Amino acid sequence: MARRYGRSIGVLIVSNLLGGVGVASGFAVGGLLAQDLGGTSMAGFAQACSTLGAAVAAVPLANVAARRGRRVSLSRGYALATVGALLIVAAALSGQIIVMLVGMGLFGVAQAVNLQTRYAGAENVSPASRARAMSIVLWATTVGAVAGPNLAAPGDRFGAGLSLPAFTGPFLFSVVSFATAATVLALFFRPTTQPTPSQAEVDAADALPPVGAVAALRWAAGQPAALFAVVLIAVAHAVMVMVMVMTPVHMGNQGDTLQLVGIVISLHVLGMYALSPVFGWAVDRFGPVPVAMLGIVLQGSAVATGFVAASGATSLTMVALVLLGLGWSAAVIAGSALVTALAPSHVRVPLQGATDAGMNYAGAAAAALAGPILAFGGFEAVNITAAVILLPAVVLLPRAFRSGRLAKAPAA
Repeated sequence: MARRYGRSIGVLIVSNLLGGVGVASGFAVGGLLAQDLGGTSMAGFAQACSTLGAAVAAVPLANVAARRGRRVSLSRGYALATVGALLIVAAALSGQIIVMLVGMGLFGVAQAVNLQTRYAGAENVSPASRARAMSIVLWATTVGAVAGPNLAAPGDRFGAGLSLPAFTGPFLFSVVSFATAATVLALFFRPTTQPTPSQAEVDAADALPPVGAVAALRWAAGQPAALFAVVLIAVAHAVMVMVMVMTPVHMGNQGDTLQLVGIVISLHVLGMYALSPVFGWAVDRFGPVPVAMLGIVLQGSAVATGFVAASGATSLTMVALVLLGLGWSAAVIAGSALVTALAPSHVRVPLQGATDAGMNYAGAAAAALAGPILAFGGFEAVNITAAVILLPAVVLLPRAFRSGRLAKAPAA
């Protein structure tokens, strides 16, 4: 049986690796292609459309998972992302910016799928290993996030060899990556769902049909630990996005080279994913609430360091971005573990989808606000605003800690 669990997790790791490569490869040149098609003013819309696509897709993907299972949901999500990448190629050939933005919206579905694979991982192991399974599946994104941007130049040369417009070739790599991920999931993923420790609760909940996303959020609103988890994931993601997207602009304004900017962002990405198995182990060993507290402390330290670094200390900016990524990783893994463990079965998958939707909407809003805030008050104001965004999780933390058995380590 353990071998069967290992196979399920292995399939999710492979699909996440492929999906991560596809997402990162396209993101590396999406803004540049949008700029070529629609001018500089349209460059930022490519990222915004992709982020909104991930947010909009999260709840429908969860609904499909509740009705048809994760295999159908995840494979169909990657199929939609494949269509999106093909639309982007068609937009480049026809010179149609609107077609490209629609394609970027569908392209963003891959990010939603990438995130929801962590929940699929949790469903395919014993309860005592859920957080580790989620963190290992999430960790596979590290490979894609690092490898994807490095495929931009070879992809562009490949596209040029096919007489495609500039910045189009990398999206062909995305097409192949997404299509392969969809095929791997459709053919090889076989869920091995484990029951929770309270079989009586499972039996009672299984008699109820899955609720909608709004009803799932209403349920969470009445559960202090679940509400804390939903809010934590959203604000941790918003804090990360707000500071991260403005860091290259800030460093450029300070005269730092593009090479140095690339190093800082790469270290940030490593902070987001590379240590996720450590945080997963910590959640399974000590419980999700203490790890969530660590995530809040790390992100708080990141914005405090970023505020000091705003005066021009590039080394401190690097430290701040690493802390920011580590805090995001701890918060998202701990919050996801809380959502998965607390919700009854008829609420769990819709709540997971609603949580991921909120996470992406919060990220999109933070990205939209970050530019004007930087222009108005500099990098100091960006970090101050990020600290304010983190406050709701801090306020909800004491009740979450007092209310739940999950403040302590789960039984092995």
